[in-house]
Amino acid sequence: MADHGTLEKREAPHGLDRAVQREVTSSRAYLVGLVALAVAALCAYLLLETTLQALGQHEWLVNPEAAARAVAALPNGTNRALLGLFGAVVAMAGLALVILAARPGRRGRRELPGGRIAVVVDDEVLASALARRARAAAVVRPEQVSVVVSAGEAVVNVRPTSGIPVRAEDVLAATEDELGRLGPRPYPQLRVRVEGSGVVGA
Repeated sequence: MADHGTLEKREAPHGLDRAVQREVTSSRAYLVGLVALAVAALCAYLLLETTLQALGQHEWLVNPEAAARAVAALPNGTNRALLGLFGAVVAMAGLALVILAARPGRRGRRELPGGRIAVVVDDEVLASALARRARAAAVVRPEQVSVVVSAGEAVVNVRPTSGIPVRAEDVLAATEDELGRLGPRPYPQLRVRVEGSGVVGA
């Protein structure tokens, strides 16, 4: 079986790395757009309140001066624990947004070695190939095997036929061999689960 590290580090001979990257990742532009829209809405609201105050009208929701004084007086008259909790939640939300914006999204696709051509397949295709090998190793019907492929792992679930034991090691060896043959990048961690209750055979 091919070494996982070699699969991850190999150079793509087709020279289409950027094209492959576009196919397997998704843009975070929508997230940036949502944040920009929220900031724009906040600025528009502040402008509205400031304009109403300048015209001598009653505030729409909050008086800007009163809000500024209340913020400046913090934490006087405020539960410090609650204030700290609110600050921590805001900081974590901001950090999460920064991380999401900096990291590329994922489309549920992987690159396969194709020599001089670029090959990209959906995770569902990889799951189907693993399920086929798992069924053959466990000697069960198609509906007794399900495979879920996520970003970092592939989980093979097998429901054995009643009275016919299934060795998880055999299924794992077969599916690992299939993964090694396909060589997907990124290479998922493989796990096999054999359920304790079987199904009645046909």
